[in-house]
Amino acid sequence: MALIVLAADKGAPGVTTAATALGAVWPRPVLLAECDPAGGDIAYRLPAEGGGVLNPGKGLLTLGAVARRGLHPDLIHEHTQKIVGGLDVLLGLTHGEQAAGLTWLWGPLGRAMAAMPYADVLADCGRLGGHPEMADLIAEADLVVLFTRASLDHVAHLRERLASIGRGPQVGVVVIADPRQYRSSIDEVRRIITATGRPVVFVGGIAHDPKGAELLRGQWGGRLDRSLLIRTCRELAGRLAAHVAAPAANQPSGARP
Repeated sequence: MALIVLAADKGAPGVTTAATALGAVWPRPVLLAECDPAGGDIAYRLPAEGGGVLNPGKGLLTLGAVARRGLHPDLIHEHTQKIVGGLDVLLGLTHGEQAAGLTWLWGPLGRAMAAMPYADVLADCGRLGGHPEMADLIAEADLVVLFTRASLDHVAHLRERLASIGRGPQVGVVVIADPRQYRSSIDEVRRIITATGRPVVFVGGIAHDPKGAELLRGQWGGRLDRSLLIRTCRELAGRLAAHVAAPAANQPSGARP
C-alpha cells in the first residue's frame, strides 16, 4: 500500500518509540519494520503478543539470508512477529556489525515493502547518516517523516538534512514537543523550515511523554490509551495515513496540524 520512512538526524532520539506508538494506532493494516543499520531494540523492549518473548534472531537478519534468491512482499511476512497489542513487526538487526553483510539488501527491501498489497509499512530507520546505502531504501518511500526536537541544535541538524535530501520523496517533519509548549514549538519549527524554502508536505507534532513511553513497553490499553503520547500519535497517524492514501490530492505545504 504505502512505505513511510521514519527517521531522525543526529541528536534527535525517540524514533522507535514514535514508530511503535504510530503503529499501535494506525487506522489501516500496518507493518512496523526495524530498518536501522545500527540495530534495533524492539525485541528487548516489548513483549510478544500474549506476554511471551520475541525471538531476536527472527526478522531482518533471517530475511536477508534468503532474500538473495528474490525478495517479494509475501516473503517479508514469513519473517515477522506480533508484539503485545497485535502489531506485526519485522525485527531489525541485533547489532550494527551485521549491517556490513547486508548493504545490498536495502534497495530490494524498500521496493518489496513499497509493493506490499495489504498493509502500509512504517520503516523505522533510526538516525540518518553513516550508512549511505540507506538512500536506496529511502528512494522507494512514498513519504519520509523526519523527527526533531524544538531546540536550536536539533533544528539546525534538521535544516541540513532537508537540504541533503534534495528532490527525493516527499518529506514531512514531526516535532517531539514538550506538552507545555506544544503548539508554539511546532509553529516555531514550521517558521524556520518555511524560511529555508525547502517544501515539506506538513509540520506536525507528538508529545514528549516519558510516562506514556514507559506504558508502551507492555501495559497497552487503559492508561496508555489516555496518554499524551497515544493521543497525539493517533492524530498524527490519521494525518499520515490520509496523505499516503490520496497522494494526488496533496501538495507540499506548511499547513497547521
